[in-house]
Amino acid sequence: MESNAYSQSLVFSKLRSIEASPIFQGVVIAIIVLSALTIGAKTYDLPPIFEKSLTFFDNAITVFFLLEILFRFSACPVKRRFFLDGWNIFDTLVVIGSLVPLDNSEAILLGRLLRIFRVLRLVSVVPELRFLINSLLKAIPRMGYIALLMFIIFYIYAAMGSMLFANVDEFLWGDLSIAMLTLFRVATFEDWTDIMYQTMEFYPLSWIYYLTFIFLTAFVFLNMMIGAILEVMSEEQNAKQAQDAHDERDEITRQLRQVQDQLKELTEKIGR
Repeated sequence: MESNAYSQSLVFSKLRSIEASPIFQGVVIAIIVLSALTIGAKTYDLPPIFEKSLTFFDNAITVFFLLEILFRFSACPVKRRFFLDGWNIFDTLVVIGSLVPLDNSEAILLGRLLRIFRVLRLVSVVPELRFLINSLLKAIPRMGYIALLMFIIFYIYAAMGSMLFANVDEFLWGDLSIAMLTLFRVATFEDWTDIMYQTMEFYPLSWIYYLTFIFLTAFVFLNMMIGAILEVMSEEQNAKQAQDAHDERDEITRQLRQVQDQLKELTEKIGR
């Protein structure tokens, strides 16, 4: 029993080393890039021979992704843990979606849309991209409060703008919703000076309205958004370093225990 357990441990260790090897990761990334190029090429009008070649490549890529996800599942010692990782679930869903046949005319659009999401697998394969996405998702709650405060400012300024400037330009300031769209245009600096000069012909001091709004939205709230994301990224980086140090200590402890067990077995054999 101990021999079988030890051999299984060696097999899983070998599979995990292959999965984590730069060559394996590089091949997976290359196939994902090839999949993206194949998807892009299908948006052009191509000769029939090229369309058949793209279809062949698409099917081959689908088979590769299926084998790759099965290999990663086999390399996981505890199968239940494989589906505890959200990225593994995402990859599995993308691969299953790619298996939708394209022969059925009703499923052609669905199958093509699902194949487009294979490009997103690049995020789950590259650790740096995965780190950025995880940080962004964890920063969403903090960004939500900033967005709520920004919405309040938009609402106040839109109400003021609709009351003051509706007689200047009904198309831009006619009601609250249209005024908010106009303010979004101002916040993105899309020809906002034209809007300001138009209202300044009737209200010379209306530049104060625009400058204060731009200062709040484009400078204050935008920097608050960036600061929230950077803070979460810093926390995630510190947590990752702590986890790596903990895993390294666990690995050293495990190796020491193996050495102790081997010394114990050797001592027992010598004693016999």
